[in-house]
Amino acid sequence: MNGTILPDTPIAVDFWQIRRCSHIRLFFLSHMHSDHTVGLSSTWNRPLYCSPITAKILKHKLQVNSKWINPLEVDVCHMLPLDDCGIETVSVTLIDANHCPGSVMFLFEGYFGAILYTGDFRYSPLMLKYPPLKNKKIDVLYLDNTNCDPDSNLPSRQEATKEIEDIIEKHPEHDIVIGLYSIGKESLLVDLAKIFETWVVVSPQRMELLKLFDIEDVFTAQEGGGRIRVVEQSEVIYANMVKWNSVYPTIAILPTSRKVKVCHKNIYVVPYSDHSSFDELIEFVSQIRPCSIVPVVKTKECWLHFNRYLNSEAIKNYVVIPNSVKAYMRSQGLSSKLKAKMLKVPVNKNLPRGVEFETPEKIQSDAELDGGREEKKTTVSTEENINGQQLATSDESSPISEQCPIPTPLSESTVLVSSVSSSTVTSPWFKNTSQTLENETEMPSAIWSSQNMNGTVLSDTSVLYAETSNIITSPSSAPCVPSSFTRADRLSLLPCSKRELFGSKHFHDQVEKCIRNYIH
Repeated sequence: MNGTILPDTPIAVDFWQIRRCSHIRLFFLSHMHSDHTVGLSSTWNRPLYCSPITAKILKHKLQVNSKWINPLEVDVCHMLPLDDCGIETVSVTLIDANHCPGSVMFLFEGYFGAILYTGDFRYSPLMLKYPPLKNKKIDVLYLDNTNCDPDSNLPSRQEATKEIEDIIEKHPEHDIVIGLYSIGKESLLVDLAKIFETWVVVSPQRMELLKLFDIEDVFTAQEGGGRIRVVEQSEVIYANMVKWNSVYPTIAILPTSRKVKVCHKNIYVVPYSDHSSFDELIEFVSQIRPCSIVPVVKTKECWLHFNRYLNSEAIKNYVVIPNSVKAYMRSQGLSSKLKAKMLKVPVNKNLPRGVEFETPEKIQSDAELDGGREEKKTTVSTEENINGQQLATSDESSPISEQCPIPTPLSESTVLVSSVSSSTVTSPWFKNTSQTLENETEMPSAIWSSQNMNGTVLSDTSVLYAETSNIITSPSSAPCVPSSFTRADRLSLLPCSKRELFGSKHFHDQVEKCIRNYIH
């Protein structure tokens, strides 16, 4: 990723990691190559500034909302506010970067001095004749150091174009495939179309993009409409070369300064580059004479090559940030930290794994041991309005043992036991204290349990409840599950009177305490 935050300023260029730049007010985009747009997507919701052509491409390719895109005219000085009160401003001048359609350099001038951010650029002596750069003292130069290597010699683009022309002339009976990225080298295609008097065939997607540029009309999306055809560079592989040559003799040309492994005899790599060569970088820096240099490609060091061309004037050790800008940056930073803190949710690593139900064999064995005990019959009949929905439950009398087994705590579950003679529920969780069903509101879900054979365990998933006529319970068998259930929204967990004691923050601690009290 190529991009930066200008130190001691609320300015970012080609930098879209919003969590790391909450204090930034002004975002700038130099051009639309993917290594400069990492993190920028259709969800972007802050004002950004770029050239008019880049604004069109940005909306077309990434579908960024137009209200966030602010196109700035090239070679014009623009004043933008650095704070919320309009006290401090920065002047920004866009300069053609000679790289790809819409690409620009940014010249920033303000309390921090003069900063020139080249982005990706191909140096031309005409750049130094631009009024914004002519005799301009540059404090910090952010330099495109892609080809900052003394051992790599790159031809000019005119020389590279002539080399491609020679290759094509040596294959008069061949179709020409040119592998390119989605944006860039359109001027090369125009030159080849004029030289060989042919249309350049492109995909419908690339054709839509080309319509956004102010470029000569030499392109067509009609298959077979011309001798020269453009494909994505990644498509120039051995398998495709074999397929293309099986239809018609074809050569492929890759105009790039990158090192590419040639996998077929009909593939030609030509060092045509939209980045400055090493010699061009030396000339550019020696003419600009900045006080310091920061590489745009951070993985490549280039200071040693340019030290002797730097301005000998003393560089400021620090920048005095105006109070209004400092207040803005601090307020935005604190706001971001507060939002991040609110999003943090404590995680309980000791949550129970789930409700464990005993097998029918185990229940039958327990019933045989307790066969001599006296059983009592209760039923529950209630009708409540829950979240605007009616919940009706009515069971015939069913036996229940005097000593209920202690349920395993899962989420916030409780047990409803059928009873005929009372509209109350007795639960061992509350030391056999009766709770009226009028307080049992908003319970999450119903899971049919074989633990008590006649009860329903409520847990915190979606609710299932049935008409009472469909529920049949028996002392010796599990309840029959109704043939159809209806989902209810968000039923509650505990009686209203117990919610304060059993808040979500301390729920499991309270449950364990109740279990201990019940046992002892």
